[in-house]
Amino acid sequence: MKEFIIKNKVNFAVIISFTVFIIVSFSINFESGKTIYNKYFFSFLKEMILLLPIMFILIGLGDVWINREKVEKHIGADSGIKGIILVILLSMAQVGPLYGAFPVTYLLWKKGASIRNIFIYIGAFCTIKIPMLTFEIGFLGWRFSLLRMLFSIPFIILISLLIEKIAKNKPFEIKNP
Repeated sequence: MKEFIIKNKVNFAVIISFTVFIIVSFSINFESGKTIYNKYFFSFLKEMILLLPIMFILIGLGDVWINREKVEKHIGADSGIKGIILVILLSMAQVGPLYGAFPVTYLLWKKGASIRNIFIYIGAFCTIKIPMLTFEIGFLGWRFSLLRMLFSIPFIILISLLIEKIAKNKPFEIKNP
């Protein structure tokens, strides 16, 4: 237990600081602190409680149901333009905040997706999700959205190719917390 506390001392310091801040905010009637606690903290907590278990169940099912050979064939190192298109379509179809993409990213990496396609997936997830595009088109118009996509996608691909070139021969390992 002592080793766990020492290893996570920064996390505990943040939690304790937040708790002290909230207690002081309610004690001195500091409205911003009360708003942070009542509005933002609980909405984020609710989102995490509702979304993360579903994500982990889906990732667990994907880990069992999706075989490595298919992932390597379709979005692996030798997948080319077809793999790029597939990960862009996958990222567009997914919903939720960015932290929902990380378990999927881990699953893709574990199943043999190329570094290039993993970074394309993350970049496309952040910029061209269908739910986000519908709001964007509603507020800014389809021309703006189309133009932004036409500029975003090539840069996402270019950056991913650059990252792949830099990280190609470097070993990646996942450290357990």
